[in-house]
Formats: sequence, structure tokens, C-alpha cells
Amino acid sequence: MSEIVWTPSPDRIAGSHLARFMETTGHASYDDLWEWSVSERGAFWEAVWRHGDVLASVPPERAVGVERMPGTEWFPGARLNFAENMLRATGAGPALVVAAEDRPSREISWDELRRLVARAQRGLEEAGVGPGDRVAALIHNGPEAVIGMLAAAAIGAVWSSCSPEFGPTGVVDRFGQIDPTVLITVDGYRYNGRAHEVGGTVRATLDAVPGLSRLVVIESIGAGLDTAGVDTVAWERLLDNDATEPAFAQLPFDHPLYILYSSGTTGLPKSIVHGAGGTLLKHISEHQLHCDVRRGDRVFWYTTCGWMMWNWLVSALAQGATAVLYDGSPSHPDLGVLWRLAAETGITHFGTSPRFLAANENAGVVPSDEADLATVRWMGSTGAPLNPEQFDWVYAAVSPDLHLASISGGTDIVGCFAAGVPSLPVRRGELQARALGMAVEAWDEAGEPVIGEKGELVCTAPFVSMPVSFWNDPDGSRYRAAYFEEWPGVWTHGDFIEIRPEGGVVIYGRSDTTLNRGGVRIGTAEIYRAVEPLPEVEDAIAVGRSVDGDVEVLLFVKTAPGIDLDEALIDRMRATIRSEASPRHVPDHILPIGDIPYTLSGKKVEKAVRTILEGGEPKNRDALKNPEALDAFERYAR
Repeated sequence: MSEIVWTPSPDRIAGSHLARFMETTGHASYDDLWEWSVSERGAFWEAVWRHGDVLASVPPERAVGVERMPGTEWFPGARLNFAENMLRATGAGPALVVAAEDRPSREISWDELRRLVARAQRGLEEAGVGPGDRVAALIHNGPEAVIGMLAAAAIGAVWSSCSPEFGPTGVVDRFGQIDPTVLITVDGYRYNGRAHEVGGTVRATLDAVPGLSRLVVIESIGAGLDTAGVDTVAWERLLDNDATEPAFAQLPFDHPLYILYSSGTTGLPKSIVHGAGGTLLKHISEHQLHCDVRRGDRVFWYTTCGWMMWNWLVSALAQGATAVLYDGSPSHPDLGVLWRLAAETGITHFGTSPRFLAANENAGVVPSDEADLATVRWMGSTGAPLNPEQFDWVYAAVSPDLHLASISGGTDIVGCFAAGVPSLPVRRGELQARALGMAVEAWDEAGEPVIGEKGELVCTAPFVSMPVSFWNDPDGSRYRAAYFEEWPGVWTHGDFIEIRPEGGVVIYGRSDTTLNRGGVRIGTAEIYRAVEPLPEVEDAIAVGRSVDGDVEVLLFVKTAPGIDLDEALIDRMRATIRSEASPRHVPDHILPIGDIPYTLSGKKVEKAVRTILEGGEPKNRDALKNPEALDAFERYAR
């Protein structure tokens, strides 16, 4: 049993959304509530609808029509609009707080946001955008992204965004699949104190997507763009009209809202279509019941518009909370910038990653010394599992009274499989529980559920935020192959997990990069948990390589500045892995590396490294934040 590192106070529990929801639905414990939520799925999601006071012009006939996996019919007959549910609050209070590394924060009120969305909607409609059309955006995490998305959703168009740091191939591989009517783009972006142009990416996209009827340009750095051959208008001109109120198209529950993309590091990214109603209900459930987001709270996640956490963040608006947007580097001019932002803007919910927390710890940053973090009562972390020592660091360096929620889900479900629970204790090194409405189990290789053992993350029953479809997959064959090939009728996610007897969850990494050594499956996260807390280690990546019918484990280590990977350090790492994990986890080789490759959403790309070491070529370097990091692995392979 893992050590409890934080317990919510009785007052905190009693005042939570979750407590009111449990009282309304007649459940005395979270375990009972979870069991009900997955066994009586229609009743649960109907209760979430009522608790979240969803706006709909036509109520649903029932919660569930035809139930199948995949393809369940949710809330048949309902007519609603996602943007209308986001913009239900009114007044002069802030809907958005907008900040960037080169600009101070400013606020956009609920009334102002509503007017801007109305004008953007009118501009998009005049550009030919209608229900079902795609609006693509190569865009920074600023107000234009939120305004554009809500305007598209008000029309019933489908929003799809990429971060401007994506290279030409990455953008074309995504937007080239979906035939957008309009492309909204910045002319460049600022990161780490430097301006970066995107002209080549924009030109490549225009050349690859001939059906574009209009290009909308947001001037960000004052760089020119080659826009020959496409009708081009400035963002300000798009909004130059007298519209004051959005016209919210009333659409079916599953009407497409977003197209999100898989990372694309091993092939063409999957174009995942998410529906408006399912996204709305999933995010209401997570924000209110799991994160206790309340009206007037200020919710922040460090993200770009190319990661699903941006979509998750913006849904704070549906709770009457303020979404705090930040554009730029989390370490410029120093690692205190986001902590100071939290203090200056009164952030209540601070979302980050293990990598950012590790960078702070390794640099000796103590956030509570950097800024007054009294308003922060919840901290979320995703992108990778938090290691146990990071729980200790957060409670020592950030705040001793904080709901720390390590969460795990994915672009595929635009939400979480495992999440925080405001009524439960936080246990060191664990995600608190399986998320409500998610029938998550760990299955062994025989397809049997296991508790207290490692297994494949599966979901055995439908949930509202399953993808509506993949784009250009008319018979659903690619969709079924992605999740239902191994066990038909059961969602297989591709994560290697353990469900603890107390209900907590431990993530061991992607199951497709699990190291099957001598018939024993080893999660790479177990190795990282052992070595990354060492002060000499800045980062590491573990991969397996097939050798003589078994797997040879290689651990590549990026040492802290001024530290050499000498034999003494290697021996200490081996001993630490042996004692913290097991002798089977000890790598065959521990090797130095200058940098670790990451996707643009902050995930280690173990599969690409393994592909290189086995003589292959990664499919899409443009999906990486630092593709040059792969060069050293190619030298090792040679």
C-alpha cells in the first residue's frame, strides 16, 4: 500500500461538487459511485447532464439509444450547441486571462468574448463556412484560438488546430487529410525570447490543400507570408462587422466538434473526430466532479493548441470559470515565470507536466519562494507518470495543502481514464482512481482482469467521449483496428497499468514499448522512477532492442550539467534500479546522450528511438519538439 501524502479536510470534501453529486445520486463512497457510473451508464451521464445544467433547445428522448462498442447512440433526439454551453456566463468578469512571455496578462470579459465570437462567426460565415465544414488553425495559445474555435462551434463547423512550432510535414500530414474551408494562421510565434517565422509551413499547407477558400492571418511577429493563390484577410478584418450575439446552431449530440490527431511519430497521424455533446459531458464530469472547478475559479494548463489539454482547458468556460492562457516558454526568462503568473492572476487550478516539475527541482527552484501561491488549491500533471519523489517535492516546495492529481487519458478520448478525486487521499506515486463513467480494467495476456498486477489498460463499456469516427474512414475499419482489434468489443488503449487494491492506478508506460524480457513485461516508467530522482540525472529514455529472441534493454541518460556518466554513476544507477524496481529492470547498457526526443505535447518518443536502433526510420520528425535529438541515436545505430 502506498503512503498517503495528503488528505482532504472534511470541510473541503463537504463543499465539493462531488459531495453534492453523490448526495443527489444516493452514493456514500467513491467506489460505489464509480461502480454505478460504469454499470448504469445512461443514468450516470444523465445525472452529469443535470448537474452541469446543460443547455439544449430540445431535450434528449433518453440517455442511451442503441448501445454497442463502438457506436453507442448517446442522448438521441437532443439538440444543443457546444459554444452556447461555453458562453452561458455574462457580465464584466473575466472569461479569459491572456498572457505571453513578451506581454503582460490582460483580461477579456464574458460580454466581450461573446461579442468577439459573434463577429468571428459572421466573418467565417461570409468566408463560406457552414455546418460540418472544417476550420483549421495554425495558431498560438492566445485569445484568437478560443474565439475562432467558439465561432466555428456556434456555426456547427469542425475545429482542428496545430501549434505553429509544427514543421511543414507535420501540418500538411494533419490538415491535408481534412480538406479545411478556411485556414487561420499566425505569421510567426515567440518562444524563449526569439521570434520564429512560419512562412514555409503556411506555403506548404496552401500548396497541399487546394480547396481552401480563405486564409485568415493573425499578425504576431510582423513577418510576411507568401499567400499567392488564396483569398487572404487579416484577423481584424474578419471581425470587422457589427454582430453582437452569436447565432448558436442547434445540432445533434454527436455532431462533430473537433478533429484531434495522434502524435504521428510512427506514421500518418490518426484524424480523430470528437462530438460536441460527448466532449461537453466528459469535461463537465472531469472539471466539476474530479477537479472541483467552481464558478469564478481560474483554470490554467501549460499547453499549446496542438495538444488535447488545450481543448480540455477551454472547457473551463462551461463551468463559469476563467481560462488562463499562456503563450511562450515555461522557462523564459526563468523557471519562475509560470509560478509568478499563478500568483499574479489568482490561478486556482494549475496544470503542468512531470518534466516541468523535474526541471524546477533540478534547478533548485522552490515555487513557494518564487511567488505567493495561496490561491492554488489543485495541481494537475500529465504527459507522463509522476514519480513518487515528485509527490514529495510538490508538497515540500509548492504547498503542503494541495490536491495533487496525476492524471492519464489521451487525445483518443479527449479526457481521462484515471484522474484525481477531491474526496480521496493522495497516495505517493499513484493516480487516485479510475475516472467516473470509465469501465477501466487491467487485463493480463489471457484477457482476464487483474488487481495488484500489471496489465493492459482496457475499457470494457462505452463512454460518451469515444470518438465519433476517424476522418475519411467511411466503414469504420481504421477506427476499429486502432482500439478493438485485440479484443473485439473492448477498447484497448495501449497503456500498461496496475490497479491497486485500494483503487489507485499506476501507469507503467505505453504497452507497445513495454520491455518483454525473458517473458516478464517491464514498464519503462518503472526504470524512470528509479533513475530520474537522482540529482546527477536530468532525463533518460529506455528502449528495448530484439537480440537472439529476447530483449536487450538500453538506457540512455542525459546527465545534469557538469556531470559525466562515469562507471561509478552507472554502477549506482544499476544498484538503484535493482533495489527500487527489480534485477530484471537493470539495463544491459547505460549510455550517455545529449538530449531526449519529445513530441510537441511533451511525451518521450521511445518507439522512434527503438525504430532507429533496429535499423528503421521514424515516419514523422515534424511531430517532434526536438527532432535533432534523434541524430545521436542514429550514430549509435551505425
